[in-house]
This record gives sequence, C-alpha cells and structure tokens, in this order.
Amino acid sequence: MKPAPGTIHHVAAAGAGQTLAAFLRGAEQASWSQVQRLIHTRRVQIHGNVCTDAGRRLRDGDVVKILPTSAPAPPRADQLRIVHLDAAVVVVDKPTGITTVRHAEERSWPARRRQVQPTLDELLPAAIAAHGGRRRGGGRLVPVRAVHRIDRETSGLVVFARTVPAERILAEQFRAHTTRRRYLALCVGRVGAGTIVSTLVRDRGDGRRGSSDEGEGKRAVTHVHPVEHFGDDATLVECVLETGRTHQIRIHLAESGHPLCGERVYSAPRGSGGVDRSGARRVMLHAARLGFVHPESGADLDFESPLPADIRAVIARLRGSAGPRPPAPRPDAGLTRPRPPRPPSASPRPAKRRPRPRRP
Repeated sequence: MKPAPGTIHHVAAAGAGQTLAAFLRGAEQASWSQVQRLIHTRRVQIHGNVCTDAGRRLRDGDVVKILPTSAPAPPRADQLRIVHLDAAVVVVDKPTGITTVRHAEERSWPARRRQVQPTLDELLPAAIAAHGGRRRGGGRLVPVRAVHRIDRETSGLVVFARTVPAERILAEQFRAHTTRRRYLALCVGRVGAGTIVSTLVRDRGDGRRGSSDEGEGKRAVTHVHPVEHFGDDATLVECVLETGRTHQIRIHLAESGHPLCGERVYSAPRGSGGVDRSGARRVMLHAARLGFVHPESGADLDFESPLPADIRAVIARLRGSAGPRPPAPRPDAGLTRPRPPRPPSASPRPAKRRPRPRRP
C-alpha cells in the first residue's frame, strides 16, 4: 500500500524502540523501498523536525508525520538576511521552516542530526562572521543569545543578544512587555477590529494550549486591526501584542472563530462555519515589525520586514477569487497606517500653436 501524505502517527509504548523505517512499514503497510524513499527525500517529520535517518529509534509519545511533498532544504548561513548588526545585538529576518532555538530534548543530539534541521541561533554566528563580525581566539564563532522566539512556521524579525549584559537588558524588556511587536496574519473569514483578552494555560484539557475560565494561567492581550478583506473568505489583519505568550496570536484568532490560514493545530469553535480556502501550506503569520531600546546606547530602534513571497502568493490568489475590491493599504509596507493622498496632477498646458508662415 502506498503511504498516505499528511498522515500523522502517534507512537505508543508498543512502537517505542522500533526504527523509523520499521515503524512506518507497519503503520502504513508499505514496502521497504517506499519507506526508504519517503525518509531520504525529506518527507518524514518527527515532532516537526525532518528526519532522514531510517534507523532512528522511536520513543513513546513521538509524533511521526508524512508530508505531501519533500520539505525544503534547511537554509544556509549565507542565506540569512541580517537586518541590523552591532557589538551588542543582531536583528535577523527569520525564514519560515526553521526554529529560533533548539528545544531542550534536542540539545543532546549529535552534530549529524543537528545538521539535518539546524536552528536559527546555530546558523547565525556564521552569518555574522560573514558580515565582518568578530570571532574568538583561534577563529571560533561567537554564539548568540536568544531573548525571545517565534514559531518554526512563522517568518519575520527576531533579535538576539551578543553579550551577557545585552541579553539581560533585552530579556527584561520582553518580560516587561515594553518591546513593540506587530504581526501580519492571514485569517479565515471576515475579521473586524477588536481586542482579545484571555488567560492562557499550557493544557486546556486536550493537551494543547488555550484559554481558561478558571482564573489560572497568564493574561494575554492581542489587538487586531483588519488590513484587507478578501470577500468573506479571508482577512489580512495586523496584530499588536500587548503581551507575548506562546502561540498567543494563533490561539486568540482560532478561539474567536478565525483561525490562521494554514493552521493545523488550533481550530475554531464548533459552529463557527469558516472554511480555509486559501491553500496555504504553512501558518500565514509574519513578524513584520520589531522595536526595542538598544541595551547599550539607549537608542529607540525600529525595524520592518516585508511579507515573504509565499504569503504574497496566497494573497494574490485570494484577491483573484474575491473579485473587485476597494483600495487598501499595502500589507507589506504601510500596515494599517493610512497612506497620504497623492496630490492631484496639474492640468496639462495647452500646446503652443506653430506660427503660420507669412505669405510672400
């Protein structure tokens, strides 16, 4: 039987200790050659990480997913776009498909496995060195220090500290919610302006993060402003974070009945009726703006990132299916700030008449 794309398998105690290839062969009723081809062409993930090791031993609780197409190769250090670099901080435009830092359970991985799915903080030192950044004695790369993170599928701006004092000062700004962060998100349905306030917990009762009415958890506030409507199918919104909880935007919009296009974890409440017709292949979320106080100079820094090509492509498809629309601000430049009206063009001057030749 040919393995079904998009299938997700949860490894139970009975499957623990099996190799990835043996597990998939039994779970999918597939041949060895089919399973090997899946693994070696980057179409198998374990806990969201691409795995190309057919002999990897699985553990109880592992989540194995078969992708419909091969996962793209991880970005190289020379492909990272550094937006700002100085002795204390570095701001980078993170591409989608890469985690900001390695999860705790992955830190003991051997170098070979890390290279299959590198993290942003692992690639960034080499990118900094290529931009003329300093190295340690012996030419060793200087590691960066994470002070916040964005999801694997989320693209956009991330800041790292390059010194211990800078890490402490930046981390305090994020804890105090004095940083300025704005995201662009493509959501299912027609979304209006408003503010979403809830208390988020790690487990809402089904093993996933979500809002709770029990008074426990952490307060989360998201301000939502529509930027462009695509009929009733979808809306491009700007989300301003007053707090910065894990998956805050994804949870808040899903619970309000408007999950992000491409969302596969958080769903809308029953009866919401929204259907994702975008065809998005990842969560349509982009960290478009980031502002903070420089930890050494005290200067107010603000950075912007344009929408990446894959989100622009989905928007173009939605515009085509929604038909004529009223003019709206460009989502990758002005966000919700109104663009100044263009001055009326001056009326053209009448052309000068050529003088008639005199009669002899």
